[in-house]
Amino acid sequence: MSISKKKLAGYLVKWLIPLALTVLLVGYMFRKVNFSDMMEILRHGVDYWWILCAMGISILSHVFRALRWRIQLKSLDIDAPLMALCCSVFGCYALNLLFPRLGEVWRCTYISRRQEAPFTKVLGSMVADRLTDTACVLLLLVLTFIVAAPAINAFLSRYPVGKEFVEMINNAWTWILSAITIVLVWAIFHFCGNFGPVRKIKVWVNEMWQGFAVVAKMDGKWMFVFYSLAIWFCYYIQLYVAFFAFPFTRELCAEPGLAFGLTPCLVAFVLSSIGMAVPSNGGLGPWNLAIMFGLAIYGISAADGTAFSMLQWSGQTVMLIALGIFTMIFISLDKNTKKVIKKES
Repeated sequence: MSISKKKLAGYLVKWLIPLALTVLLVGYMFRKVNFSDMMEILRHGVDYWWILCAMGISILSHVFRALRWRIQLKSLDIDAPLMALCCSVFGCYALNLLFPRLGEVWRCTYISRRQEAPFTKVLGSMVADRLTDTACVLLLLVLTFIVAAPAINAFLSRYPVGKEFVEMINNAWTWILSAITIVLVWAIFHFCGNFGPVRKIKVWVNEMWQGFAVVAKMDGKWMFVFYSLAIWFCYYIQLYVAFFAFPFTRELCAEPGLAFGLTPCLVAFVLSSIGMAVPSNGGLGPWNLAIMFGLAIYGISAADGTAFSMLQWSGQTVMLIALGIFTMIFISLDKNTKKVIKKES
């Protein structure tokens, strides 16, 4: 295969597949609902002030992310100003609306060039940043299955696939086979460590772990933990606030048995966080379907769930576009960035 063909294949994997996934999932979502019903809900059944409030909380989460990243970068002797770090986060999410994962690359490139720091160092700190987020999602997933297990089991039991899943989880052979798989994986890595592909995976896992483990050794690690909690608290609260914008989700917030809507919001939030792992443009498609599924567990119809997810996603998208424009203005006026560009030219 020639270099040009390899590049073409890479572009297809990076850009075309996420775009195709977005189109397919959005198409599937709208086939499940009556579009006119959804538009009627958006025209007459929404308190948009709560959506604006959710957008404000989302901006705060990005600021906390910048503050957390600053701690990591300072441990690597990279002292970037907070405004530049905030704009790097704003620009990252704005670019991800166009091309999934492009924002992360730009974010590291921008800071490494602005601060004249090694790109690999900045990239390593960003990897640790994402690994921390993954750990937070896993912890929230465990919490969700603890506090919302009855509702999830009842919902899954209504459908053939759900029944099979519940039966599989309750089957002893599932856990036996899982244990055997873990032992086999351990044996392969322990006894076949010099085999090429296994060695590469071990090196990759070790590098990832080192990037994550440095968090425990650096100065300000407890502030790092605080900012991590603050980021995910903001993510959760912005979704909970949006519940008050719609009458059907507002009813969930009036139920003491559902912890005044906190439990349904947790289920939808964790599912949507997992959905964001699917490569798509700004989460459109996977995120919406995950929200719809989470709300359906508590009896919210497909039309209502689609209206909720589309409005919340649209509000976040408008906010990210505005922040992206702000970032472009900041970079164009930033004296430090201009100096770097002049030096390189």
